[in-house]
Amino acid sequence: MPLDIKRLTFPLPFRLGHVNCYLIRSTAGYALVDTGARNARRQVAQALERAGCTPSSLKIILLTHGDFDHIGNAAFLRSAFRAPLAMHPGDYGMAERGDMFVNRKSPGWAIRTLLPLFTGFGPGERFTPDILLTDGQDLSAIGLEASVLSLPGHSRGSIGILAAGGNLFCGDLLENTTEPKLNSLMDDSDAANDSIGRLRPLSVTTVYPGHGEPFPFARLPQGPTQAS
Repeated sequence: MPLDIKRLTFPLPFRLGHVNCYLIRSTAGYALVDTGARNARRQVAQALERAGCTPSSLKIILLTHGDFDHIGNAAFLRSAFRAPLAMHPGDYGMAERGDMFVNRKSPGWAIRTLLPLFTGFGPGERFTPDILLTDGQDLSAIGLEASVLSLPGHSRGSIGILAAGGNLFCGDLLENTTEPKLNSLMDDSDAANDSIGRLRPLSVTTVYPGHGEPFPFARLPQGPTQAS
């Protein structure tokens, strides 16, 4: 049975584009992949309500990595929907400390100082995840025919969710804002290309990126790519 996947798109702060979240319905209920940024909190809650997702039917919130535009509403949704938060331990520090550069290369002082003001990721958005996600982990126990893939590059703790039918929720490893490609913001391009290489032998059919339109995996160019 094909997965019922609903793409939910929300604005980033200061009109700097949009971010995708994905609501997946299975026979056991719903799983939400990523949660959007703090500025879109009302839209996120309304979108879930319109989709028929309720506190009793949302079984888990899967976080592909720890950036503010993907986990900005995680603590709120856990409280409102009573759904556990799951992410890779490599990005735990981002959620617990509100520091988007945990386990990343250190930026200049200006970026480190100004980014918290831009993201709106304050003490109220910080959280400790409920579930540790590891490479190869089977998610069938929550009624989702899918497994976890470690896909470092954008961050060390970045993951993908490879679901039934070859549907890949890749977070910010790949994007499709203009064309399918490596995400333009990459902490470690070599690790990212290794992650793409890991995907090629798998039965990936459709990619659901954090930014831009879903696309057939076959449209991704062959060979190493560079973040622009």
